[in-house]
Amino acid sequence: MNRSDRRTGLAALGTVLLLIAGVAESAAASGTERSGTRHAVASGAGDREKREAAALTGTAKLYRSAGDDITFTFDAHLAAKDDADPTKATGTFEFSHYVNGVGARAKAEVDCLLTGGRVAVVSGVITDSDLPGAEGRRVGITVHDLGSHDRLGYSWASVGSPAETGALPACVGSAPFEKVRRGTGDYRVVPWRPKL
Repeated sequence: MNRSDRRTGLAALGTVLLLIAGVAESAAASGTERSGTRHAVASGAGDREKREAAALTGTAKLYRSAGDDITFTFDAHLAAKDDADPTKATGTFEFSHYVNGVGARAKAEVDCLLTGGRVAVVSGVITDSDLPGAEGRRVGITVHDLGSHDRLGYSWASVGSPAETGALPACVGSAPFEKVRRGTGDYRVVPWRPKL
């Protein structure tokens, strides 16, 4: 086989491999679409109107080298019908921080939820807490959903206590600077896709 025939053969082989890859990719995408459709039909959320507009759910503990026991739990949702107004979000979130058994806990009623991609900012007013001065305060939390490496930030990071946040506007949090401790839980963010 001469050099010209060899080049022609390699070019033909390359074309065949590209065609096979394209067919395989198309089949995989088609299978994913079918699988997604089956899941959507089974869950009753076959189209955008039936899917909730945004959500932040899950529970996990934060990592602290000193061994602090810090837990955040979220159950926040924005219904599809309220897609244009994140302040109509509903649900609750809870958090606690203990060191050697001493600390406090709080529960808040959600009053705003904004999500974009894998990042969520949720705010709420504390309705129940054993931390003096915390009840009635609005707090905001930011979560970055990174699978087993989730991150979290909270509005009182610069002042030290949820009781000292002042008059915080709805849906304001801080950069997600804290890390979730591996194996303690996971957060899930459903991205908001408003009609712009």
